[in-house]
Amino acid sequence: MKLLGKVGIVSAMTGISRLFGLMREMLMAHFFGTSTLQSAFVIAFRIPNLFRRLFGEGALGAAFIPVFAEVEQTEGHEKAQQFFANVLGLLVCVLGFLVGLGILITWGVEGFCDENSRWYEAMPLMRIMLPYALLICIAAIVSAVLNVRDRFAISSLTPVVLNVVWIVVLVSICPFLPSEGYWRIGTVCWGILLAGVAQILFQLPELKRVGLSLRFSFKGWWSSPHLKKVLLQMGPASFGIALAQINICVDGWLAFYGAAWAPSALEYADRIIYLPLGLFGTAFATVLLPTYSRQAANQNVPEMVETLERSLRTLAVIMAPMAVGLMVLAGPIVALIYQRGAFDGQSVCWTARAVMAYAPGLLAFSAAKTVVPIFYAFKDLKTPVRVASWCILGNFVLNLLSVIFLPEGWRHVGIAVSTCVNSLVNTAILLYILHRRKISINIWGCSWVLVKTLVAASLMGALVTLCYNWLNNLLPAWISLFTAIAVGGGFYFLAMALLTPATLREVLADFKFRRKRS
Repeated sequence: MKLLGKVGIVSAMTGISRLFGLMREMLMAHFFGTSTLQSAFVIAFRIPNLFRRLFGEGALGAAFIPVFAEVEQTEGHEKAQQFFANVLGLLVCVLGFLVGLGILITWGVEGFCDENSRWYEAMPLMRIMLPYALLICIAAIVSAVLNVRDRFAISSLTPVVLNVVWIVVLVSICPFLPSEGYWRIGTVCWGILLAGVAQILFQLPELKRVGLSLRFSFKGWWSSPHLKKVLLQMGPASFGIALAQINICVDGWLAFYGAAWAPSALEYADRIIYLPLGLFGTAFATVLLPTYSRQAANQNVPEMVETLERSLRTLAVIMAPMAVGLMVLAGPIVALIYQRGAFDGQSVCWTARAVMAYAPGLLAFSAAKTVVPIFYAFKDLKTPVRVASWCILGNFVLNLLSVIFLPEGWRHVGIAVSTCVNSLVNTAILLYILHRRKISINIWGCSWVLVKTLVAASLMGALVTLCYNWLNNLLPAWISLFTAIAVGGGFYFLAMALLTPATLREVLADFKFRRKRS
């Protein structure tokens, strides 16, 4: 219950962030649509995100949180502050070097590309945004410290700062700039860089409240056993996450090769998918790592299994109707959110196809976010890496086949489907490994709950489709859409009450508990 109360806080803050993120994508769609320049921006922005996942909330964060929690509990506040400063100092040096090297590489790549090439357009944008990698990684480590102290609200709200700055730039500056060339998209890039600084400053008051400060220590690295432990533990995780992020970048490059508009369509679809995933899947992952870490430190495996099972059941009840709803209403949802300005009917078609392909993955994506933190809690960062490496190889092969054999309008769909398959296989293998290690969930019980939720969600999907098609002939599209969603939600609730009342009562009890705590 305490865990789910924290999840409620993170869900609320993350939900605000996702909504602002959706608003910013609506504005990006208005100004840039699925143009080549927008796709170049998407490709360029993935590089700093690679560093963020690797050195921020990814490998370094996963290795840092358990060790920081242990240092604070066993050695006291001052040692924890020094350890925090050491990590930040080392991060600045390593990332500062890599960012500088990356900027030099973009000049070299630009020299080899033809000026009319779509790849040429991405290089200037990448040069501007590369320093954002350092800023966002510092912000992510500060967020990790706040999470260890159970201060989830501010850290979960930090991404809103990026979105707010981004939106302000789009609304207040871009309309007054020439639509041709790099004027508008370049200004967005500079706004993102400014947002990186703002994200760090936003968290400093909360950091001070927990008795810590943002200090950078550039000495005593090699004499710190805790820093060595983090580096040793993040080594395999860095390799795995680097593979995953490089795979994401390669997916984008393959999509860009397949069609100039494809990365944009995938990015717009991804933003829609990540709204529910961020509200619940990411919220669970944020809370579960420190929770699992404390349970692992106390060797409380039964409680850990109970936490995992309850999280999986809750996510199944929540994600199944969202996945089905996004599949059957992909076209109307995409049109309502994005269709204006440069985002035309063809862009709606391409993006809706990607949403339909991504939607079933909501269950797999959210399940993965509840399982992987168990390995991190036991300081086992190698196993997820080994499993992910093989899955990434399979994902790359599927993506390559999609680009080669599918028609141009469907190549990006194959890329989205392979992403979902990769996540599902990865999660299944990790659950099997946990079973071999005597951390075994009631697989049949969880599977039976999943089957019932899918039956209820499928019936809901059929009703929603009929309802929308009927209403759309009588009412404006947005009224038809929201009415169909409301009818579907009510039907799903009744279906769950009939098919699996115990699970529904469990989720409702958690919701009531969160409201009482708030």
